[in-house]
Amino acid sequence: MSMPLVAERAGLSVATAYRYFSSPEDLIRGYVQDTIVELRDYSHDCPKTGLALFEDVVGERVRLVRITGAATIQVRSRRGFLARLRDQDDVIVTVRDIWERPIRAVMRHFGVADEHFDHALFLYNMMFDPREILDLIDGGLTEPDVVRRLTRAYYGALRGWAGT
Repeated sequence: MSMPLVAERAGLSVATAYRYFSSPEDLIRGYVQDTIVELRDYSHDCPKTGLALFEDVVGERVRLVRITGAATIQVRSRRGFLARLRDQDDVIVTVRDIWERPIRAVMRHFGVADEHFDHALFLYNMMFDPREILDLIDGGLTEPDVVRRLTRAYYGALRGWAGT
């Protein structure tokens, strides 16, 4: 991808494209940030509670990955998730904001102590990687199947991690 190609496909001059984004990577980061904010708003506005809240937000995550997955894969960091969380990385802070309420609801349901939240978020990040979600969808699973299988696996992993 190049800025001239982006400009051509968007029907803009190259100069106009550069006015908004300094590079293709900058454009992708902006796109991913917009998608993350969309999911954050969805999570905050979801009226459900408990496991239903988590599963509903996961369903929206899977839907968004199906639509935006190729772009979100390209901006994966080389740094570890927990290191980025400790360093208050902007993307990870937003991810934490998305999942705080849904993951804490799961933790309460399974009797997992609050002290395990960062690790529960780490497990979520590891298990709900957009590459893997797309792989499951491309392998023939429907979005509801992906949500059901990944949430069940997550519940088991969280209980195992916390020793409950």
